[in-house]
Amino acid sequence: MPFLDWVNKNQAQEASREVPYHLLKQEAVYGNSAENLLIQGDNLLALKALIPFYAGRVKCIFIDPPYNTQSAFAHYDDKLEHSQWLSMMYPRLVLLRDLLAEDGSIWVTIDDNEAHYLKALMDEVFGRKNFVVNAIWQKKYSPQNDAKWLSDNHDHILIYAKNKDTWRPNLLPRSEAMDSRYKNPDGDPRGDWKPADFSVKTYSAENDYPITTPSGRVVNPPNSRCWVTSEPRFKELIVDNRIWFGETGNNVPSMKKFLSEVKDGSTSMTVWTYEEVGHNQDAKKEVKEFNQVAVFDTPKPEKLMCKILTLATKPTDLVLDSFLGSATTAAVAHKMGRRYIGIEMGDHARTHCIPRLQKVIEGEQGGISQAVNWLGGGGFRFCTLGEATFDEHGRINPAVRFATLAAYVWHFETGEPGQQTFDQPLLGIHNGTAYYLLYNGILGDRRPASGNVLTHAVLQAIHDIFTHAGRKVIYGETTRLGAARLAAENITFKQIPYDVKMR
Repeated sequence: MPFLDWVNKNQAQEASREVPYHLLKQEAVYGNSAENLLIQGDNLLALKALIPFYAGRVKCIFIDPPYNTQSAFAHYDDKLEHSQWLSMMYPRLVLLRDLLAEDGSIWVTIDDNEAHYLKALMDEVFGRKNFVVNAIWQKKYSPQNDAKWLSDNHDHILIYAKNKDTWRPNLLPRSEAMDSRYKNPDGDPRGDWKPADFSVKTYSAENDYPITTPSGRVVNPPNSRCWVTSEPRFKELIVDNRIWFGETGNNVPSMKKFLSEVKDGSTSMTVWTYEEVGHNQDAKKEVKEFNQVAVFDTPKPEKLMCKILTLATKPTDLVLDSFLGSATTAAVAHKMGRRYIGIEMGDHARTHCIPRLQKVIEGEQGGISQAVNWLGGGGFRFCTLGEATFDEHGRINPAVRFATLAAYVWHFETGEPGQQTFDQPLLGIHNGTAYYLLYNGILGDRRPASGNVLTHAVLQAIHDIFTHAGRKVIYGETTRLGAARLAAENITFKQIPYDVKMR
């Protein structure tokens, strides 16, 4: 597969590994629940901070990155040189891939300035075989008469799966207009139906035969086509009253497709009109509901996000947006009963995102609220980026608490996300190995007898918590046990901070 190349690509490829881990500092909790998360800060640092806790857990990622249009927006610098833009995107996409669940998907909006380069970039990061489709969103409803060339009225939505072989989008809810196409002119007891073409273009001689209508007219398939079924199967369908020849019995046969037998929903097409999912002006009106002064230039409408989350998620799934903007993704996820993480840099994380989500909690009725019967409730945590978890020499920041370091250790050893509620030395068992952490006096205090040093008494305390006959990996400040005792107990001891590594 060919790869995209640009100036400083090597540095961009290393960036996701070299960016330091930072602590998340909780500033406030809004509402009556704290499972959702809003982070203010550089999204590269924030994404790295999330890795130990959320790697492989995010069901849907939506991002609306700067389009690199060479414009100066009020809230973003959108005038990056092309190679700088690629270098900005690459490490973020790598971290987003690591956060994405195996059955998850990522949706990225972009316009023609970088769409085709972004496609090549995402092919490299997510794998070309995992490209799903490029959906087209009609973002404007009227032409721009001052356009120098053609009036641009669409954006691209690049969609990738973590694993396309197993990922499938959900169906869209059936509309009243779709169901209204089904009638029951012959009073069939199976209910409403609509006629479907009885011919197909894939030719088969077995399915090419004359049919006599009830009126006596003989009909054949159209040129180069054949009937859907063989003649014996056609006769069975006649007996089952599945063939319709029109009210006079003189029409070409059609198959009766019953509403009760169609799938419970519809498959999404790839062109999304503004009538279906809204346009930029709709989105601006939604933003003005919570901020009249500083309205974003090209926000996304709630109906657009609703369609994406309907296709990509189910209730309680985790959604992530690392270019949160005016918080449309978080607002829609909140109303639809999805969990979410939103990341936004700059003051508008406070001036736009927090006020909007507060109004959602209060039950505001803009956007999709009435369509999804939103009445209010829920909540979120607001965090900023704190200090680095490790200094340049690899030493652990004293501000790191037990649960945080436990998550890093567990993720490094197993590749799985850790918990934010670790509260005992045993972190878990993975592939037959039990992992323990002695840190912050987890056994009661900092004395060697019951604290961070592996002594005979501490080992007995560990056995009292959980007896594990297999291999054990124990992290601690130091050990007082000799090599023979460690070998007899099947223990691999790792010293803090020197053996604490990051993926």
